[in-house]
Amino acid sequence: MGKRILDKVLGFIGFEDEPEDDQMTADSQDALLRMRKGGAVVSLHTQRQMRVMITEPHTFDDAQEIADHLKNRRPVVLNLERVETDLARRIVDFVSGAVYALGGSIQKVGGGIFLCAPSNVDIASEAKESEKSIFPWMRS
Repeated sequence: MGKRILDKVLGFIGFEDEPEDDQMTADSQDALLRMRKGGAVVSLHTQRQMRVMITEPHTFDDAQEIADHLKNRRPVVLNLERVETDLARRIVDFVSGAVYALGGSIQKVGGGIFLCAPSNVDIASEAKESEKSIFPWMRS
């Protein structure tokens, strides 16, 4: 039995011919032959380059554009530093609902800056959240 395993390993590497098994199908034999002959090289980088959208909304209508980016599976950095508090609250509420509906996540990055990520993006954070928030309705 030990010799049979050694024969298979040597046959797989190409040093020795592997005895044919009755269980091998024609497709697996063809694949083995192509592998021995130096078959096609396959790229392991199958992911496309991801685009991160940086937005600074000025009106509530801009919130729908942010939700559209999330629907298209693009992460969005939302900068609300220059927006009035009431408008910022409405935008965050709308975008939070869109993020929730799409199974994504939202994380505060800084004072009035949020990272909104669709479900295909994970947010990993090592930063500790501060006790005070720029918006009174945002609590840790």
